[in-house]
Parts: sequence; C-alpha cells; structure tokens
Amino acid sequence: MNNSEMLFSTAVFNSLVIDYCLRQKVTTNLNMFYLYQLPVPRLTKNDRNFNDIVQRAAKLICTTPEFDELAQEVGLGSHQQGVTDEAKRAKLRAELDGMIAHLYGLTEDEFSYILTTFPIVNATVKEATLSTYRTFVPMFANSELVSA
Repeated sequence: MNNSEMLFSTAVFNSLVIDYCLRQKVTTNLNMFYLYQLPVPRLTKNDRNFNDIVQRAAKLICTTPEFDELAQEVGLGSHQQGVTDEAKRAKLRAELDGMIAHLYGLTEDEFSYILTTFPIVNATVKEATLSTYRTFVPMFANSELVSA
C-alpha cells in the first residue's frame, strides 16, 4: 500500500460511516474480525474522488515536520500546508465525512439518521457535516459507486 492509499484508508476508517458500522456489530471489544467484515471502498489514484480525499486527509495529518516526506509524496509540499486551525480542521473533517457517505451511496436521509446516532457529537458538527454532504451531491451524482 502506498502512502496515498494509506491516507485514503485512514480517512475512510476514521469516518462517521465506519464508526456507525462498527457500533452496530461490536459490544465490548474491537478486533480484526470486525475490521475484515467492513465494506471499505477500494479507490485508486485513477478514481474520480480519490485525490480529493487524500488531500484533505493529508492536510489533517501532515501538521508537523515529521510528516514532510508524506506531505511531499502526496503533493501537499510540506507540513506548513497542513491545517492546524480548529475551525478549518472541522471543515475538512466534515468534508471527508460527507464525501465518504457518498462513496457508500447513502441518501441524505440515511446519512442524517447515522448522524443522529452520535449523542456526544455536537449538533453544529452534525449540521456542518450534513451541509457538506449536500454540497457534494453534484460531484457524486454521476459517479459509479465503488463496490466494497
């Protein structure tokens, strides 16, 4: 797995959609058995939304000099292009969650329901995430959904 694919996987595994899927299966302990059962989209650099997700994940992860090599490899430049401002980080996380919900082919109602299952997530975060989901509708309207 190259670094771009690793960033893509990191974004997917940290999404609210995957969190929701795991909470439907796990009672007390999370082990690899559950992870192997997850329906994970398998995009590559040739897929339409792969780079958009990788770039957003890189901006969230590459925030210190230790990540300069990774930042350069994925076209971010250096850690100085990473995002440390909390409001901008929240926007990037909302965008990732909205995009990933589209990768799973979720309707707005389905994604909205998933967001209601997170009682400790602030309502403004949920609304921002749903709002970004809506902004990505045209981008994903004619996309082929990735089989998991």
